[in-house]
Amino acid sequence: MPAQSSRKPGRPLPACTDGPPPPAAATGLRADARRNRDRILEAAREAFTIHGIDVPITTIARRAGVGAATLYRHFPTRASLVTEAFAAQMASCVAALDDALADPDPWRGLCSVIEKVCAMQATDRGFTAAFLSQFPDAVDHERDRTRAERGLAQPVQRAKDTGQLRADFHPADVTLLLLANSGVVGESQQVSLAASRRLAAYLLQSFRSGHTEPLPPLAPLGLQHIHQPPPTH
Repeated sequence: MPAQSSRKPGRPLPACTDGPPPPAAATGLRADARRNRDRILEAAREAFTIHGIDVPITTIARRAGVGAATLYRHFPTRASLVTEAFAAQMASCVAALDDALADPDPWRGLCSVIEKVCAMQATDRGFTAAFLSQFPDAVDHERDRTRAERGLAQPVQRAKDTGQLRADFHPADVTLLLLANSGVVGESQQVSLAASRRLAAYLLQSFRSGHTEPLPPLAPLGLQHIHQPPPTH
């Protein structure tokens, strides 16, 4: 388990279904202060991807070439830094769900959102870790995961209601898919994305109605299991 870094509680990271958070105030900044802010955000995205969201704030500040005090002036809490660092990815998450629900073909909408989420997981591990991992004292991930699961359940139910999705499919099976998809991440981004697309295509074909062989019992999985470390003995 990574060491806990000291941090102050911040406001919760908005859920995937709520839309992107408002950007931190950047208007009125001097040119040098705006450059510092941009460097901090770039360094934070890189550090979260490489080291995880518990990376020390001082490491992000060093990577950005600024002091910790400068970083805290722009982003007083770790939560505010995570929120702003991944604002664009959060917007993409919202758009993927909206597009799936707006698609007149429920099966195509479901396939689209699953393919997009898998691609995001394969190419931007920092965002998926920030949204799904445990983040004590800064982000209420339990609430966010619950709302994300509800959002994913809607395109699942639409496809099932039209008979395009096999009747025994459960929204928890999306978590199973993402767990499998996380296993192909680790090579170059190009290789990870290609492997992710192929895996998603294989699994989506098996999800379609017409497969009548019974499945083993449902695994009680939620989004919180995707980045959960294995238990220690």
